[in-house]
Amino acid sequence: MIDFNVPPYVGTEMKYVEEAVAKNHKICGDGPFTHRCSEWLEKRTKAAKVLLTTSCTHATEMAALLSDIKEGDEVIMPSYTFVSTADAFVLRGGVPVFVDIRPDTMNIDETKIEAAITERTRAIVPVHYAGVSCEMDQIMKLARKYHLFVIEDAAQGILSTYKGQALGTIGDFGCFSFHETKNYSMGEGGALLIKDKKDIERAEIIREKGTNRAKFFRGQIDKYTWVDAGSSYLPGDMNAAYLMAQLDRADEIFDDRMRSWNLYQELLLPLAEKGKIDLPCVPDECTHNAHMFYIKAKDLEERTALIDFLKETDIQAVFHYIPLHSAPAGERYGRFHGEDQYTTRESERLLRLPMFYGLKEEQVHYIAEKVLEFYR
Repeated sequence: MIDFNVPPYVGTEMKYVEEAVAKNHKICGDGPFTHRCSEWLEKRTKAAKVLLTTSCTHATEMAALLSDIKEGDEVIMPSYTFVSTADAFVLRGGVPVFVDIRPDTMNIDETKIEAAITERTRAIVPVHYAGVSCEMDQIMKLARKYHLFVIEDAAQGILSTYKGQALGTIGDFGCFSFHETKNYSMGEGGALLIKDKKDIERAEIIREKGTNRAKFFRGQIDKYTWVDAGSSYLPGDMNAAYLMAQLDRADEIFDDRMRSWNLYQELLLPLAEKGKIDLPCVPDECTHNAHMFYIKAKDLEERTALIDFLKETDIQAVFHYIPLHSAPAGERYGRFHGEDQYTTRESERLLRLPMFYGLKEEQVHYIAEKVLEFYR
C-alpha cells in the first residue's frame, strides 16, 4: 500500500528530543529548541516575530484575540477550508461570512470579497490552498480601504511566496501548521507570524495564559502576573526539538517534495491536455512548496470511482474539505454571501494523490500509471 501521507522524518529528531530532556532539562514551553525554531522561521520569512504554538488552530485563535474579534463581528473567508479557520472566530462570537472560491487555485475569489463587506465586518481570512497564494494585492487593498484585519491561514504555506514575500507575512497575522500531514512536522503544532512589532508583547501575553511571564524570563520585570485574557498556547520543547531537526534540513525536504510534484505534473500532463482531468494551477506571481498534488475529475461520481480504483491497486488517495457552509455548524454559525458557483462543484471533483517526503520516484510512476489506466 502506498500511503497518502507519511509524517516527515529525517533521522535526527530523537537525538534532538533526547538533548531537550537529558542535556537541557527543559521540556516545557519556550526552551532552547522553541527559540531556535522561532529564530529560524523569523530569518526565513522575515516576520517581525514568530511564536510557536500548539497548533495552527491555536495560532488562529491568538490572531482572533489580537484582532479583538467580538460577538457579532463578521469575518470573511472561503467555505472551502478546514474547520479551524472558522472555529477560531466562532469561539469569540464572530460570524464566518463565506464567499465563493476561484476554480483555478481553489482560493477565495478576491473579486467577491467587497460585496460581502458590511459595517460589522472586522477581518478577511485568505486561505492559501495547497501552499499557493491568494491574490494578496487585491485583498490588502480592500483591507486598507475598509480598515479590516487580514489574517492569513497559511497552514499549508510555509516557504511559499507571493511576489517574493513569504506567505503569512503579508497580512497582519499569519498562521502555520506543523501537523503530521504538513511539510515540516512536530506531530501537532503551529506558529503565529506577527507583522507589526506593536503586537508582539500582547501576543506573548495571550500565549502565556494572559501573563507577562515572557518579560519575567527576559529579566525585564522582577515578577510576573495576570494582565490579559489568554490561554496555554505554548508547545513543549520536546515537540520543538522534533521540528528543529526537520527545519535544519528544510531545503532537502523542500527539494524532495518538489521532485515528486514536478514528476506528477509531467506524467499526468498528457491526460490533462486531452481534457480528462485538471491539474493544479500556480499563478506566475506565486511560488509554492509542493504541499500537495491534486487532480480534478469530471464530477463526484467519477472521483469516487477513481478513489475506489486506486484503493484496489494499493494506492491511498483522498478527497479533501467538505465546504463549511453546508456543514451543520456552518449553517448554525455562519452564512454564505452570494452564489456558490464553484465551492461545492470544485470540492466534489478534487482528489489528492500521495505526497510526502521520501515518496519514491517509482511510486510516483506507479500512481500516475494507474490514474492513466483508469482513464484508458
